[in-house]
Amino acid sequence: MARIGLIEKPFFDDKNRAFWNLQSGGWAGYLMLRAISGFSNGFPLEFLVPLLIHVVTGYSLTLILAVIYRLVINQARIVTWGVSVSAVLVATLLYATIDAWVFSTINRPTTPFGTNVIIGMLFLDLTILAAWSSLYYAINFYLIVEEQADQLVKLDSQASAAQLAMLRYQLNPHFLFNTLNSISTLVLLKQTERANAMLSRLSSFLRYTLANEPTAQVTIAQEVETLKLYLEIEKMRFEDRLRTHFTVDERVSKARLPSLLLQPLVENAIKYAVTPQEEGADISVDARLAGDRVQITVSDTGPGLNGAVLRPSYSTGVGLANIRDRLAQAFGPEHRFDAGSKPTGGFSVVIEFPLLLEEQPKVAA
Repeated sequence: MARIGLIEKPFFDDKNRAFWNLQSGGWAGYLMLRAISGFSNGFPLEFLVPLLIHVVTGYSLTLILAVIYRLVINQARIVTWGVSVSAVLVATLLYATIDAWVFSTINRPTTPFGTNVIIGMLFLDLTILAAWSSLYYAINFYLIVEEQADQLVKLDSQASAAQLAMLRYQLNPHFLFNTLNSISTLVLLKQTERANAMLSRLSSFLRYTLANEPTAQVTIAQEVETLKLYLEIEKMRFEDRLRTHFTVDERVSKARLPSLLLQPLVENAIKYAVTPQEEGADISVDARLAGDRVQITVSDTGPGLNGAVLRPSYSTGVGLANIRDRLAQAFGPEHRFDAGSKPTGGFSVVIEFPLLLEEQPKVAA
C-alpha cells in the first residue's frame, strides 16, 4: 500500500517555483513593512492606494528585469553587466515617473506634473531595483556554484568507482590463469575427473563473484563464503597440504568491506607458504571486533620473510599494493594495513577499518 505523506524537497529543486515564491513573498513583505511604517507615522488609510500602485509597479518591472537577466546571465561578462545596468537605469526612470505621476495626481491634483517630483523619487526606486537585481544575481550565481559542486562530486564518485573496478578486475585474470593452468595440467595427466570437478567449482566461484558489482561492498560473512569457494578449487591442487581455519566473530559478520578483498591475501599465502613447502602450510583467517573497528588477520605458517627481503607480490604486478589501494578507496585514511613475519614464524597481514553495517560511498584516495 502506498504511503501518503509530505515529502520535503530542497527549496531550489524547482527553480521556477522558487522564483515565484521569492518574488511574491519579497514584495508582500515590502508592502507590509511600508504599510506598518506609514500607519506608525500617522498616515491616513488613503496612503495605501499609492503604496499599492508603487508595489504593483515594482513587482511588474522586476518581472521584466528577470526576463532580461535570464537572457544575458550566461553571456560575456561585459554584456551581462552592461545590459543589466542599462536595464536597471531605464526601469528606475520608468518607476520614478509612475510614482511621481501617482503622487501628483493624488496629493497635488492642481499642481502641474514636473521633473522635480521624478527626481525626488529616483533614489528610493533605484535602491529597490538595485537591491532586487543584486539579490537575483546572487541567488543565481549561488545555484550555478552549487550545480558545479554537485557535478564535481558526481565526477569524483564516477572516477573513484572506475578506479575501484580497475583494481578489482586486476585480480580475476591472475586467479583465472593459475586455475586454468592447473586444469590444463590435469588434462595432460589424463585426470579428467579431477579436471572436470575443478572446472565445476571454478564455474560456481565465478558465478558467485560476478554476481557482485566490481565496486560493491559485501559483508564479511559473504566474503568468507567466497573464500571457501575459492579454497575448494585450490584444495583440488594441494589436497592435504592446504589446511585452512576460519574464525569470525558474530559481531562483525555483517560488517561491510570491498568484495574479493581477502582472496588475493589467501592466494598470496598459498603461493608463498603452501607451494614451496613439502608439508604445506596452515592458512588462518580471523575476523574480530577491536573497539569500534573491525580487525581481520590473514596468516600462514610458511617461511615468512626471507631476511630483509620482502615477500614478492604477484607476477602480474598486483598484490599487497592492490589491497592498500582498494582500502584507501573504500575507507580513506580510516584504515590500517600491516604485513610482516609473525614472531612465531610465518607471515601475516592485518587489516583494520571502521565497523560499518551499511554500504558506504567510496572515498577518493
